[in-house]
Amino acid sequence: MVVPGLAGEGPLGALLPKHLVLHGSQYLLPFGIGNGPPLRIRPDRAAHVPFHSPAILRPPALGRGHSAGQPGAQGGEADEDVATCLHPVILPCRRFHWVVTFATLGFLSVCTILITLFSGVGRRPPAIRIGAAPPVRSPEFLAAVAGTAGSPVRAGGTVELLNNGAAFFPALVKDLRAAQHTIHFSVYIWEPGEASDQVFAALIERARAGVRVRVLLDGLGGIKAPHKDVAALKAAGGKVETFRAPRFGKLTRFYKRDHRRSIVMDGRVAYTGGMAVSDKWAGNADTEAHWRDTMVRVTGPLAATVQSAFVAPWAQTSGELLSGPEIFPPDVAGAVDAAPQPRAEPVTLHTGLASAPSSEDHPLRLFFIQSFVSAQRKLYITTPYFVPDAATRKVVADRARAGADVRILLPDEHTDAMPIRLASHAYFEELLAAGVKVYEYQPTMMHTKGVVVDGAWSVVGSANMDIRSKELNNENVLGILDEGFAREMEATFFEDLKKSQEIRLEEWRRRGWWEKAKERVAVLFAEQY
Repeated sequence: MVVPGLAGEGPLGALLPKHLVLHGSQYLLPFGIGNGPPLRIRPDRAAHVPFHSPAILRPPALGRGHSAGQPGAQGGEADEDVATCLHPVILPCRRFHWVVTFATLGFLSVCTILITLFSGVGRRPPAIRIGAAPPVRSPEFLAAVAGTAGSPVRAGGTVELLNNGAAFFPALVKDLRAAQHTIHFSVYIWEPGEASDQVFAALIERARAGVRVRVLLDGLGGIKAPHKDVAALKAAGGKVETFRAPRFGKLTRFYKRDHRRSIVMDGRVAYTGGMAVSDKWAGNADTEAHWRDTMVRVTGPLAATVQSAFVAPWAQTSGELLSGPEIFPPDVAGAVDAAPQPRAEPVTLHTGLASAPSSEDHPLRLFFIQSFVSAQRKLYITTPYFVPDAATRKVVADRARAGADVRILLPDEHTDAMPIRLASHAYFEELLAAGVKVYEYQPTMMHTKGVVVDGAWSVVGSANMDIRSKELNNENVLGILDEGFAREMEATFFEDLKKSQEIRLEEWRRRGWWEKAKERVAVLFAEQY
């Protein structure tokens, strides 16, 4: 039978296991302790065990008899059974309180670490006080953005907008095979597939022809790059390095990735934008498996700007500092594309930003804010990941309140990062109420990264509109002051809007509580997106 006191009655009930049963006048543990038989504990002895300390119940002394009529008194048999159990029963009481205390402290410590690392507490960038903003066509604007970027304003060169992989990969492979001296190739994602096969084939062929081929893979984004093709490129004479490969003791460095797109041939022709080497960028965004994205092909001084974005991380990773006329041709400032593309737009002025943020220095954030605050008539933003900080949201909302046509194009449920999409939703009501128009692209994943301001200033490159791009990753963008290129960017933007759904404030406010709850949870981790 089960002992009544074991349900919390009396001191023993709080100490002994619930499966203890009564055998005559003794408590019987129905399992062997050590190698001995079941242990019997007499209740008259156990009752004297202090409740406030760990109780050690030992068997009665050998040979001690029982009074008449008590079970277990046959010839000392019970005493012999008890004596053969050599291990005491330890019943924890105070020890349990210590276990709870340490478990609680451990849980609180883990929570503190997670909040510190992932929520951005104490790491928010300082508030931005914005004065008078010069219009984008003014010399003052170019001086401001060039100062923010730490890059000079340059003139000349051409830029061609390439929509989707159907336009990008054929042009890229053609330029790779035409390279005579150097090829520098850095993208974030590199995955096996048809696109990878085409690119590697061109790189290997050029390396065998004596062209100095350098490929920089990211330690995370390029982890799927085909090893056999990497080995073949090295065997042909090419160099392949991995930026911040995972290493024990380097986790904080591993967290910061090289997200740049810097592809340069002979220092004269270059590509940058949002695409990389994967079949998800193949095609023409005509299926859900093929993403919508944009790259630009640039020549002349624009190519030199993209080249600068490759040189620094290559030196950091390989130890090789690139310089000389093969890297930066001395005549490139006045160079004209030897084989100009029919849709290439001659560029008036441009500057560039190669961002490698530190804990307190976020130049990309200031570059975007400077571009946004100067919008007087139009501000069009396309980004796959939209997690703006408070200063950026305020500038965008203020431009809409001031009467500018402000529109933001984002991915819909086809996104490859649903938590980021949910976090971005947490900002929609604030922006919609200010007059900002928000759209979500419907056919497939929208991965284009572009900004157009007042039909004159365009920003293209690798950077997203999120905290990770501004504060953690290496990024590179081009700021181009040219009305012809801006018109082309705007035309592409409005073509994409035709395939998008506008988010309206009244409907947005009626969304369900479950959607709002998911958004609030996702935005808690905004610092990680």
